[in-house]
Amino acid sequence: MSQKTDNDFTPAIPKDAATVILLRTEPENKAFEVLLMRRHARQNFMGKAFVYPGGQLDEMDGDPKLAAYTNGFSAETARRWLHDPDLSDAKARGYYFAAVRETFEESGVLLAGLRSGRGIDFNDSDIKKRFSGYRVKIHQKEITLEELAKRENLVFRLDLLKPFAHWITPELEPKRFDTRFFLTPIPPGQKPVHDSIEMTETLWTTPKDALLKQKAGDILLMPPTLKTLEEMSSFSSIPDLFSYASSRDMPTELPQISVEADRVVIKLPHDPEYTVDAFKQPHRPEELSRFIIRDKQIEAAQYTHRANRRKTED
Repeated sequence: MSQKTDNDFTPAIPKDAATVILLRTEPENKAFEVLLMRRHARQNFMGKAFVYPGGQLDEMDGDPKLAAYTNGFSAETARRWLHDPDLSDAKARGYYFAAVRETFEESGVLLAGLRSGRGIDFNDSDIKKRFSGYRVKIHQKEITLEELAKRENLVFRLDLLKPFAHWITPELEPKRFDTRFFLTPIPPGQKPVHDSIEMTETLWTTPKDALLKQKAGDILLMPPTLKTLEEMSSFSSIPDLFSYASSRDMPTELPQISVEADRVVIKLPHDPEYTVDAFKQPHRPEELSRFIIRDKQIEAAQYTHRANRRKTED
C-alpha cells in the first residue's frame, strides 16, 4: 500500500462504491462458494488482487426514475438494510443500483428478471448474445440501466442484495472508497465471465479455501476481502450466512495504518491498539484484528500484547 508521511496532509474524500459477493452451492453436498475475480495487473488500485465484482457509484445510479424498475424496493428499505438512516433517497438506492450495474459489467451476471415474473433465460443463445451486447454498452456508457430495463421489460432485483459489510479506505491512502458490501446468490442459469478489461480471471472457491490460497501465496487478497472471507468461513450454508447478515449491526470498518520497522500494520476498529475514537469497536479476541504487510505480502493476524509480541519476535 502507498503511504504518506506528511503529518499535515488532508485525507482524500472517499468515493462511494458498492461490491457484490456472489454465492453458489454446487454441487449441493458441498459448502457454498463465493466468486472472486482477478483485477488486471495494469489497474492502479489493487492490481492483480482477487476481489468481488464492484466499483464506484455513477451519477445515474441515483436516478429517481430507476425506482420504477424495481419490485417496489423503496429508499426507506434501502436505508434500513444499510443501517444508515441519514442517506438520501438517491444515495440509498444508488448503492444498490451500482451493485447491479458493476456486477453486470464485470461478471456478466444481471440481478434482474422479466416484469412478468419470469427469470431471464440465458441458456437461449439469442438472449445470451443480446445481453452480452448490453453488457458492453453499459460498460461504455452507451446505454443506461433505465434504457436496458425499457428495452427488455426488466425489473431489477434489489431485494436479492443483502448488505454484509461497510468499509472505508484508510485515511493515509491517496485513493479512497466508502464501500458497501452485498451478498446475493447467483441467479439460476447465469454464469460469470470476466470482462478481460478490468478483470482477467474468474474463481469460484469456498471462503476457507480462499484463505488457504492466500496464506500459501497462490492468490492476493486485500484486507476487506480477507476479513469478509474470514467471517463467511464460519458458516456452512447460504441461509445461515443470510440470517447472520440480517441480524448483525454492521459497523463501519475504517482501518488504521501504522509503519513499524520493516512492516506496515493495518489495524481494524476492534483491535485494542486502534485509536480513531469515532470508529473504535470493542475488542473481539476471537477475530482477526489486523493485517501485516511485509515484502509485499499481506498476512492476517490477531492482536498480541506488546510484551508477548517482543518475546515472540526475539
